[in-house]
Amino acid sequence: MSTLPSAADAAAIPKARFDLRPLWLLAALPLLALPLVGSGSTWLTLTIAGLAMGLIIFIIASGLTLVFGLMDVLNFGHGVFIALGAFMATTVLGAMSSFTETPHLGANLFAVAVACSAGMAVAGAVGLLFERVLVRPAYGLHLKQILITMGGMIIGEELLKVVWGAQMIPLPLPEGLRGSLLLGEAAVEKFRIVAVLAGLAVLLALLWLLNRTKLGLLIRAGVQDREMVESLGYRVRRLFVAVFVGGSALAGLGGVMWGLYQQGVTPQIGAQVNVLIFIVIIIGGLGSTVGCLVGALLVGLLANYTGFLAPKLALFSNIGLMVAVLMWRPQGLYPLGQR
Repeated sequence: MSTLPSAADAAAIPKARFDLRPLWLLAALPLLALPLVGSGSTWLTLTIAGLAMGLIIFIIASGLTLVFGLMDVLNFGHGVFIALGAFMATTVLGAMSSFTETPHLGANLFAVAVACSAGMAVAGAVGLLFERVLVRPAYGLHLKQILITMGGMIIGEELLKVVWGAQMIPLPLPEGLRGSLLLGEAAVEKFRIVAVLAGLAVLLALLWLLNRTKLGLLIRAGVQDREMVESLGYRVRRLFVAVFVGGSALAGLGGVMWGLYQQGVTPQIGAQVNVLIFIVIIIGGLGSTVGCLVGALLVGLLANYTGFLAPKLALFSNIGLMVAVLMWRPQGLYPLGQR
């Protein structure tokens, strides 16, 4: 009876060499910006801000790239889960004012952790319903997926207006996360440091789950040969539903972080970020987690540098970056076949 490959068998398979050129591009961007910015302290502030923004975008986009890479589903309704996470943050943090209005950092981080957990739980639950009602009938039909998930996002936005209203809801940072820390002459916002740590934690958790656990092995094997995995007694459909729910939960987590980053939430917040995250996953290579990370960091850094050097060009910098990358690598920085 056939079984999944053992560790010894996997070790015997030659692995493709990891391509370092996209990482060189990522390292070159801050170095090229340094002489243009001029001031070292300003450059450091912009760089850390860009990394923080990029890692928040990565948290949001990682769920979408997982769903596409492992399930071949183009979910244009991803913005609903982002908005749900952001609105849950307004509700939870508003109810925990005694934890957010104190300068005690531990209480502030606890409140943010509760808001993130609530955002992930609600977004994951809605993602389960979204998959069963809208996505499941459209598996393998990309055009139908695009149309039906966009319709789901429009309906979701209207339902958010019914529950929370159509006006912007302020989402101020907890007291202990306001202000900046001084690194020499550079001022770094405290929340951006939290965002960097959260993004790195999500990255490490995803890499560990997909590459070091039996669940990750089963998911990847199910993508390559679904019939074989099912013949061994594993229910691939349930694994894929779990992937969709996990991707929705990550979008909820990213929505909490993005709402705090913007310090305000509207029902359109998900649709506004949707364009940005699709740019990121196209740059990185559809379905690639590492490519998603590199693409998000490039977008975050470039947006901050151009916003400082040429504010009028900031709105077009991400599209220009995507065009330049696709002219170099039409399938993105790390296509699925090179992972």
